[in-house]
Amino acid sequence: MRKKLLGSMFIATCLLGGSLLLNETKVSAHGYVETPAARGYQGQLDRNTLGWSGALNLYGNVITNPQSLEAPKGFPKGGPEDGRIASANGGFGQIGDFVLDNQTSDRWKKTAVNTGENIFTWHYTAPHKTAKWHYYMTKSGWNQNKPLNRDELELIGTVNHDGTMSTNNLSHAISIPEDRTGYHVILSVWDVADTSNAFYNVIDVNVKNDTIPNIPNKPTNLQSKNTTKKSTMLTWDSQVSAKSFNVYRDNQLISTVSSNQFEDKNLEAGKEYTYEVEAISTSGSKSPKSEKLKITTIAEDIKEKPTAPQNLHSMGVDKNTASLMWRASTHTEGIKEYEVYRDGKLIKTTGQLSYQDSGLKADTSYKYTVRAISNDGIQSELSNELLITTKKEVTEPIEGRTWKVGTFSKPENYQRGEMIQYQGNSYMALVTHNNYGDTNWNPVSAPSLWIKK
Repeated sequence: MRKKLLGSMFIATCLLGGSLLLNETKVSAHGYVETPAARGYQGQLDRNTLGWSGALNLYGNVITNPQSLEAPKGFPKGGPEDGRIASANGGFGQIGDFVLDNQTSDRWKKTAVNTGENIFTWHYTAPHKTAKWHYYMTKSGWNQNKPLNRDELELIGTVNHDGTMSTNNLSHAISIPEDRTGYHVILSVWDVADTSNAFYNVIDVNVKNDTIPNIPNKPTNLQSKNTTKKSTMLTWDSQVSAKSFNVYRDNQLISTVSSNQFEDKNLEAGKEYTYEVEAISTSGSKSPKSEKLKITTIAEDIKEKPTAPQNLHSMGVDKNTASLMWRASTHTEGIKEYEVYRDGKLIKTTGQLSYQDSGLKADTSYKYTVRAISNDGIQSELSNELLITTKKEVTEPIEGRTWKVGTFSKPENYQRGEMIQYQGNSYMALVTHNNYGDTNWNPVSAPSLWIKK
């Protein structure tokens, strides 16, 4: 028994050592812009501050693989399609999502840079023979709230290479044009010489420019929601270069607000109004006014519907329950209550702005909507539709396979740390070893090999 045990311990040591050597092999590929941090690499950095879930929700799968934003080369004629430039079309599946293409003025962390020469440094996890690097930048007045497209990018620098490895040219001096200020995106493209592919990294920057005033962009997407007899709610796209917004009604300034929405009250029933919005920067510079928006309030003799409940969403889903919440509706006579519908059927009337639905089936999809009822009995339109799926019934699995005896010609291998089942109990292997047929090496009889969990 002692000889067998010593022999197996030797085998276990060899196997364990081999396993550790294999684990030392680092599998990685490609590269990313390290300074200033590219959007994908910034996601990896933000895991330390946002936590894994927070960073994953904001940046997507790139937080584990920022070096693999790879797509066909040939930009701007070739390469990723418009709207998929930031994600490199998902990197040939190496990233597997398009979260990086989400584009708003305030979603991404920005690095402060100046006009004129700036240094961009790549980090290579697996160098390639290289043809060139080329840099593009969003044009003045670009739309900060839509995914990137070629028409809004222009070439600002090219670094040609001699076909040798990329590590021979880590940093590049690229000049940012003097007419740029505020939030912009820089696209750095690394063309590999010995493949048909390139690597695409977008970098979010805030350009400081003391030579020209920081003029905000013309507000876009001005629209009206929930127009009643006496009020209307205006919204428009936000922008990072704006400190505040002026709201005009019929060419008259009526309010200055800090957010991208405004509710205009005390209007006349059945009357047409024209609205415009202009943005104001921290320096006081004003943007051109937005496109004009005309609205007409509801006529006095028409029964006014309450505004539809907004932003119906889930506050949590379990296998048998779903918690719902929504924003309040408005009406000149006030709101009496809300009707909650599941799959088109009324299930609850409540005066609250939330409801927990219970008695649901596990692993089942349900559709919810909510309707407001005014104090004078008028129904609103339905809210947005919310689709939820309850969680599955989870049966805790038994961890590990069942212990069994091997043979000399076909030994049974057990790895260090592996969980197995024996006589109704769980055991963990203390060392990697092979069983060649000795029944005395079972988890109960061999405490030097196994520990009960």
